[in-house]
Amino acid sequence: MPRTRALSPHARIVLAVLLEAEGRWSHGYELARRAGVRSGTLYPLLIRLEAQGYLAAEWQQPAAGRPPRHAYRLTAAGVDLARANPPAPAPATGRRAEVML
Repeated sequence: MPRTRALSPHARIVLAVLLEAEGRWSHGYELARRAGVRSGTLYPLLIRLEAQGYLAAEWQQPAAGRPPRHAYRLTAAGVDLARANPPAPAPATGRRAEVML
């Protein structure tokens, strides 16, 4: 599917985290933690990427006594999108790191 808008920085980071997973299923909490994205940003993003065909999603049954969890991984189109849109490098803060003695 052709995209008409540029990807947000959050989308680029989430795609990079999923690309690093190399096809393994990732849960939302794990993605939020690894990407440093809050759930209120992450889940709408995941829903949009799935609707556009860039993610596959499934409900997975965890160990007894736990609720099912939604898991995500990149489709072939998602892998292409992630590779074409890497995260931007972190901007320099202009501050030197302090060394603790």
